[in-house]
Amino acid sequence: MTDQPKPDEPKRPGFFKRLFGHEEQATPVAAEAAPAAPKKKWWQRLKEGLSRTSSKLGTGVTDLFTKRKLDHSTLEELEDLLIQADLGVDTAARIAGALGQGRFGKDISPEEVRTILADEIEAILSPVARPLAIEGASPFVIMVVGVNGAGKTTTIGKLAQKYRAEGRSVLLAAGDTFRAAAIDQLKIWGERTGSPVVARPQGSDSSGLAFDAVKQAQEEARDIVILDTAGRLQNKGELMAELEKVVRVMRKVDATAPHAVLLVLDATTGQNALTQVEAFGKTAGVTGLVMTKLDGTARGGILVAVAAKTGLPVHFIGVGEGVDDLEPFAARDFARAIVGLEEA
Repeated sequence: MTDQPKPDEPKRPGFFKRLFGHEEQATPVAAEAAPAAPKKKWWQRLKEGLSRTSSKLGTGVTDLFTKRKLDHSTLEELEDLLIQADLGVDTAARIAGALGQGRFGKDISPEEVRTILADEIEAILSPVARPLAIEGASPFVIMVVGVNGAGKTTTIGKLAQKYRAEGRSVLLAAGDTFRAAAIDQLKIWGERTGSPVVARPQGSDSSGLAFDAVKQAQEEARDIVILDTAGRLQNKGELMAELEKVVRVMRKVDATAPHAVLLVLDATTGQNALTQVEAFGKTAGVTGLVMTKLDGTARGGILVAVAAKTGLPVHFIGVGEGVDDLEPFAARDFARAIVGLEEA
């Protein structure tokens, strides 16, 4: 039997060392590159983003309609459930009414209820699900408004990324001159997306910056200008005066600017979103909506309430922080995801 070295005894040099004077070096084996995680489809991200809302609605519907016939009491409880999800009183009554037609005293499954809910929500949302058309002006000026914390600056960066991916040239304008953080954040997005940023020191006049941005975009033949703005709703009079001045001064360069005014709404604010639509509608002439942070709330139905009450176009929705988590709004996808149904 071959003697084995004791634990504290060094092993004898191998044949390779005795022959060449040094140990053989193991040939490094190339580490296999870890496969990249597959990129999730938008539907999957949307469904996951709306999971808090769909879980609350789905559980409520299952509890209400399992082994129970449809009656007035059930419909009242369904209305309460929809109101708690922030769909709004009128919308909740409309959906409950549609569900009750021809079904009183009959058994109805939770799955059937969810399908009816999705159909009714889709009917409400379809008229407002309209893409933002970048046409009719060069540069096309987009003014972005909203309260601080709604996600304006991040939304601007994501829009810039989308338009750059389409081959369009974009100029960003840091018009929220009251917050140094907003200026710095926009500069970072400019670097990420390869979009120049017009910025001035904190406290500068935002209307003058808007003027310079539009003029620069004209001179450089840019396709799109995206202008950030301040969002101090606590003083509506001051905000109104500032936004009106920004528009007035911009129009000295381009009489038709801005060509779109997007209001960014944070879904986690619930019914307060309706107040913001009213306030910014009066001060800025909002032409369309972007709703963010739908992944952060169980009350994602606020988008339905806003759509039903205002009729304003919903151009984009956001369900996360990633650059791919802001996408054009599709009524059918949203309606099915919010009630927990699979993709149609």
